[in-house]
Amino acid sequence: PPASPTIASQSGGCVVAGGRMTDTRRRVKVYTLNEDRQWDDRGTGHVSSCYVERLKGMSLLVRAESDGSLLLESKINPNTAYQKQQDTLIVWSEAENYDLALSFQEKAGCDEIWEKICQVQGKDPSVDITQDLVDESEEERFDDMSSPGLELPSCELSRLEEIAELVASSLPSPLRREKLALALENEGYIKKLLEIFHVCEDLENIEGLHHLYEIIKGIFLLNRTALFEVMFSEECIMDVIGCLEYDPSLSQSRKHREFLTKTAKFKEVIPISDPELKQKIHQTYRVQYIQDMVLPTPSVFEENMLSTLHSFIFFNKVEIVGMLQEDEKFLTDLFAQLTDEATDEEKRQELVNFLKEFCAFSQTLQPQNRDAFFKTLSNMGILPALEVILGMDDAQVRSAATDIFSYLVEYNPSMVREFVMQEAQQNDDDILLINLIIEHMICDTDPELGGAVLLMGLLRTLVDPENMLATANKTEKTEFLGFFYKHCMHVLTAPLLANTTEDKPSKDDFQTAQLLALILELLTFCVEHHTYHIKNYIINKDILRRVLVLMASKHAFLALCALRFKRKIIGLKDEFYNRYIMKSFLFEPVVKAFLNNGSRYNLMNSAIIEMFEFIRVEDIKSLTAHVIENYWKALEDVDYVQTFKGLKLRFEQQRERQDNPKLDSMRSILRNHRYRRDARTLEDEEEMWFNTDEDDMEDGEAVVPPSDKTKNDEDIMDPISKFMERKKLKESEEKEVLLKTNLSGRQSPSFKLSFSSGTKSNLTSQSSASNLPGSPGSPGSPGSPGSPGSVSKSTSQMAAITTKGGLVGLVDYPDDDEEDDEDEDKEETLPLSKKAKLESS
Repeated sequence: PPASPTIASQSGGCVVAGGRMTDTRRRVKVYTLNEDRQWDDRGTGHVSSCYVERLKGMSLLVRAESDGSLLLESKINPNTAYQKQQDTLIVWSEAENYDLALSFQEKAGCDEIWEKICQVQGKDPSVDITQDLVDESEEERFDDMSSPGLELPSCELSRLEEIAELVASSLPSPLRREKLALALENEGYIKKLLEIFHVCEDLENIEGLHHLYEIIKGIFLLNRTALFEVMFSEECIMDVIGCLEYDPSLSQSRKHREFLTKTAKFKEVIPISDPELKQKIHQTYRVQYIQDMVLPTPSVFEENMLSTLHSFIFFNKVEIVGMLQEDEKFLTDLFAQLTDEATDEEKRQELVNFLKEFCAFSQTLQPQNRDAFFKTLSNMGILPALEVILGMDDAQVRSAATDIFSYLVEYNPSMVREFVMQEAQQNDDDILLINLIIEHMICDTDPELGGAVLLMGLLRTLVDPENMLATANKTEKTEFLGFFYKHCMHVLTAPLLANTTEDKPSKDDFQTAQLLALILELLTFCVEHHTYHIKNYIINKDILRRVLVLMASKHAFLALCALRFKRKIIGLKDEFYNRYIMKSFLFEPVVKAFLNNGSRYNLMNSAIIEMFEFIRVEDIKSLTAHVIENYWKALEDVDYVQTFKGLKLRFEQQRERQDNPKLDSMRSILRNHRYRRDARTLEDEEEMWFNTDEDDMEDGEAVVPPSDKTKNDEDIMDPISKFMERKKLKESEEKEVLLKTNLSGRQSPSFKLSFSSGTKSNLTSQSSASNLPGSPGSPGSPGSPGSPGSVSKSTSQMAAITTKGGLVGLVDYPDDDEEDDEDEDKEETLPLSKKAKLESS
């Protein structure tokens, strides 16, 4: 029917309850139904109804309470089916696949807007739905409308079959469903059916119980909130569940009521004083049980018929979380008991499980609500509480705490990072939250390391610069990465270092290999994203050499993880990494693995060849010379790919250019121009840190005549040699696990190869050279340009470089990536070349 004149005449302005937009009666949340049939929260505002000229009709408007912006503008279409649910919800379909809902703060406001909608459509406001949901043929519609209202058979045991047939026949037609629902509401029919259910059970009348199952299931498919409110009431819900136990398709009845009353116990870990909240929790649990366990899986045709049931559960959960969140006394008691040492283990386990379920419920909330939820938990001290719980012995409690921690990290990693940096100022490293998480990852008892995989994902989220914030003064990246490498990285790498003290892994069982693979995956991520911090750590701690020990693992996946780690480093084309690799002969484990793999054409073979091919294609000259000079005899017979012959050709061309000064100077000009053009703005100052050691070099690579190049290489490598000597002595004093003698003091690569001839190497100090892991120090080690060997350096030259480099800016440097060195830790965290230089000066 057309809009009535009384409504149309209100075009002069919006109708607002009480004359104020701030009236709580009109306060609503706007929801839309997404493709996954879940409700998305579009915001909170105040609803009004007014005539909108552009839409040519009365419309519903919702303006956001935050800024007054328009959240919703929807014309009240005379033919749209509006439904009122649970006294505070109005739901309708705006288009074919676009459902909307208004959730009112107060029932009075919902009733007011419902009256306006019914006025426009010419309906009595007492109805809960204004139109048919689906169009029918004109003939069927005429037949239905011309017939009187549906008359239900008298509710008697003898007529159950007739009632069941009537319900089944009404379901296909929306109009007949509407009439059936109204009849069931008006006559209190459901309660009468449930009385008959008791009679049938007492008489063990199985046929009658089967009919009641069909009737109650059909009533669910009517999809009516008014009927659900009766069925889910305290006095009816268990009888409804009882009816659904007698499925005719099953040989035996189910025991749902027995489970809900005897097995499933409601535990109040903290007493809930609000009776409405307690009743809502009971109701939601039982309705969720009906949806998940009692009702059969709906067919394609029935799925949309249960949409109101989904909505009923969803809005109940939203309400429960909101009511708990607002109960400050409840949450205060919860966290107080969680962290109280006097709380017994069983009680603490119940508290943690409640908190876990509470956080899981919050996932039904939309972003705005979830913000408020986690902010409340943060203010209550959830992170300090988790720290206490994770330090306990109970494995079940720790597991639940880990799940809660995952919700927090996934929601707001910055909140977690801020907390752990603050706690580091008061606590030892051993009890820091992140270190507790790392220890649980390392100690995961699951053979498949399911928990460790989850925790590694959380750690990766926490150290990912992509989700770190930047402010005007400082960046989160600077502060947190400095904290992480100082306080946490040694805990993460401990299993790796402990297992790689020999030529091959100390433990090589499957679980250990899986754990080391996870650690390597995170370290590889750090190499890619952390630049300066991880570079300093790898070179100072000799991490790459230890990682490459895993190339000897019997588990191919772990050996490939180690290779991938090295490949990521080489992919950076960073000369500081390259010198470190050459100095310690870190291609040796790769070449060994390649030779041991033999003629097998597998992933290991392809991955190693790809790494050498990358060096050739990218023309990384220092590595090309190092590989050819040291490993050519082992690789020259590999002719099924042209990679190694191509490397040899690159090496020979490089030699030719070095023998021709004119070509070399031209190369210098071109190379410097290229490097300047590709400079990375974010890392300029971190590169300055390393480059101050080699003031005569441009952009990380020396381009000088051959006679001077070895001198410059020594300027860099000799301080590294001295540092490694001191590092090793310090480690032995602290009784740490030492490197084996055949690796740490070898004079040449441990497997026999014929090296190309080169000048004899004379390092500044033979003892320091022999103490450097894998450093060359004997006749036969390469001494040609680009190799680690070089001529000794004069004291005056060293002093000059030290003076020129100076001590200014070595600790307090302005770049984002360098602020992690604090005054009290200058000595510990200086990069190796700097530390050596300061001590030797």
